Amino acid sequence: MILDRWINQIQQQVVTETGLALTDGRLNTLVEQKIGQVIQALNEMVHGFDFARLLTLYYRSYRQGDEATKAKVIQWFRGEFHTKTEARQELGVNIIISDEDWYEYLKIFALFLKQAGYAGLLVCIDELVNIYKIPHAITRQYNYEKILTMYNDTLQGKAHYLGIIMGGTPQCMEDPRRGVYSYEALRSRLAEGHFAGEHKDLLAPVIRLQPLTSDEMLVLVEKLAEIHGVLYGYAPKVTQEDLVAFIRIEFQRIGADSHITPREVIRDFIEVLDILYQHPELKVEALLQSDSFQYAQNAVEGEETAPEFAEFTV
Repeated sequence: MILDRWINQIQQQVVTETGLALTDGRLNTLVEQKIGQVIQALNEMVHGFDFARLLTLYYRSYRQGDEATKAKVIQWFRGEFHTKTEARQELGVNIIISDEDWYEYLKIFALFLKQAGYAGLLVCIDELVNIYKIPHAITRQYNYEKILTMYNDTLQGKAHYLGIIMGGTPQCMEDPRRGVYSYEALRSRLAEGHFAGEHKDLLAPVIRLQPLTSDEMLVLVEKLAEIHGVLYGYAPKVTQEDLVAFIRIEFQRIGADSHITPREVIRDFIEVLDILYQHPELKVEALLQSDSFQYAQNAVEGEETAPEFAEFTV
């Protein structure tokens, strides 16, 4: 637990600086003062004062062995309080993490983690296509506006020690009606420049990822076979020829040239390994050629997606 580890580090630091024993009654006061110094920077941020109060409350509960209050503070940090009245009754604070201000709390968490000895906070947001699928234009625009705020803050130095990675398909980015680029302020900031051309710019805000080739997929399943054998304690009997045959079958399916992803290949291959492990009398070649072998279904196959679209990461 990050908070418990942070408190232990501060206790050890105070013990080292003062030479007091862990049983000394003065230690608790000095530790709380040290915690106050660490979180003082949080008070200057939006909602930082209440955040700092809850950190102090967590320490006091930690010191007193009050697991119930500790659990409530963690519940608040997770955004699980639904009303301010509930938070006030349980913890004595008049604010909660809501849909309107969750991003402000991400910035607070990032600064706190830096104070706690970490490099910062890395936020990974996958499946941007879910915003693209929102039917209401106003709701989509609200989400795109939030992304714009996050992007501007990182460039303008308003989001310290915070890294943000977003992932989605090119269609959910480039669709002029519903995609990210339908929000002109984002399109003008994220669209490719005029000089990249064939050269990949890994410092650009948008990095396009190329689908894995068949050779790269082959290396992937080789590693999976080794891991599966280590996990279940057996020597894998799949040969290089079996792996090549498996990859060939996977890439021969309809639409594989544009829609196949590592997820489907991994699911299919793990299924093959599981069956072979439980039925050692089976031959790999016979299993792959049998009617019982079913491909993992790609959710993209059922949607109208332009064939030139590939996956990318913001």
